Amino acid sequence: MKMKYRNNIFFTVILSCAIFLAGCGAMPGTTESPIIELTPEPIPEQMIEPVPEPTPKPEPESTPQPTPIPTAEPTTEPDSENGASGLVGELTTKTIIPNESNVKTLGRTEWVDDTLWMVLPGTGAEFTFVGTKLELTLQADESTYLGDVNSQARIAIYVNGECTIDDMIDNLEGTYQVFESEEVQECTIKVVKLSEAVYSSVGIKSMNVTCIGDIKPTEPKEHLIEFVGDSLICGFGVEDEDVHNPFSTAMENVTMAYAYKTAEALNADYSMVAYSGYGVISGFTFGEKVEAQQLPTYYSKLGITNVPYLGRNAVDIEWDFSKRQPDLIVVNLGSNDYSYTGDDGEKQQEFANGYVEFLKQIRSLNPNATILCTLGIMETELFDDVQMAVQDYTMETGDSNIHTFEFTVNPEEDGLMAGGHPCEESYGKAAGQLTAKIQEIMGW
Repeated sequence: MKMKYRNNIFFTVILSCAIFLAGCGAMPGTTESPIIELTPEPIPEQMIEPVPEPTPKPEPESTPQPTPIPTAEPTTEPDSENGASGLVGELTTKTIIPNESNVKTLGRTEWVDDTLWMVLPGTGAEFTFVGTKLELTLQADESTYLGDVNSQARIAIYVNGECTIDDMIDNLEGTYQVFESEEVQECTIKVVKLSEAVYSSVGIKSMNVTCIGDIKPTEPKEHLIEFVGDSLICGFGVEDEDVHNPFSTAMENVTMAYAYKTAEALNADYSMVAYSGYGVISGFTFGEKVEAQQLPTYYSKLGITNVPYLGRNAVDIEWDFSKRQPDLIVVNLGSNDYSYTGDDGEKQQEFANGYVEFLKQIRSLNPNATILCTLGIMETELFDDVQMAVQDYTMETGDSNIHTFEFTVNPEEDGLMAGGHPCEESYGKAAGQLTAKIQEIMGW
């Protein structure tokens, strides 16, 4: 703020002399004195003393009022932006264990020994608080003992929509200072597992927070989309510009891939069930069928982990489909199957038959969801077989709440990343195409 300066004593003396002299001989209507002309000397800057600005008059009621200072007696102030009430009261510091009453879970998560276990890509938690400080303590699985940065879990933490922490979990337990401010602020915190399930997992153990009241889960969004697929959902190699480099969780980022971008564009909650290299009847191969990477085998599970978390393996835990049914299930499988089927007609028929059985499994567990069967972004050679499988499924079951869609993105135009996978720009184009299709069939 600029300060105004004035030497009040000197000004008063000059003014008094001028009045006195004017009374002694100045002629009416003139600006000169016949006796003397006063020309004040400039005041040296170092002699000027600052005078605070006067207190402003109260503004009309329409003028925004300053944020109330928390007092010992909690009160409720309206939130003019979203109509919610913001609690104003005494700040307290406490350690909070995450549970369903204080955080909203993202994707398929599980409560294990008072920690929120995050296995699949995109899983995490979201909550709000009003306060000045937040620390999060995370607990890793035993992958930290292996010392391989290419297989450790990668996480991101967002504060009010901005990613402030992006880290590889290389310690069994670690605490992050997520937020700190001298002023009380309302914050929305989101924790997201950026890497996929098989190689490593991580859990939220506790939250140390200085806040008014309690932390609260964010509200569920109107719609929930489940994405089922492979590396194209996981964001395999999306941050590695060397197309010849192999897989690494350090270069994987689910938030840069098309599924996450589509959910954001539609303002929808999401769940990702995806594993790099997996298919319907075979995982990626150079010849023989890889039955161990058939995704339908693991669709009903919490996930797949090579390394235990607190003595548990995700594949041993059945997912509870009653928690929240998705409104829409988007399936993008077939790119890895093509490495097995090639143009062999018998193998392609085997793929179509397997796809029909997978659709039956999905429907049995999600009776009311709309199903959208897609293929593309990389290989699309089996799309005709996907369409045939959907037709056969509908004829056999009478279920018509199902659609097909083929991506038309060519990743080579934008440049390929590690392992020949798309870059973020290509994923953005794919998200735009998928978003338009979902709006068409769902009316969102």
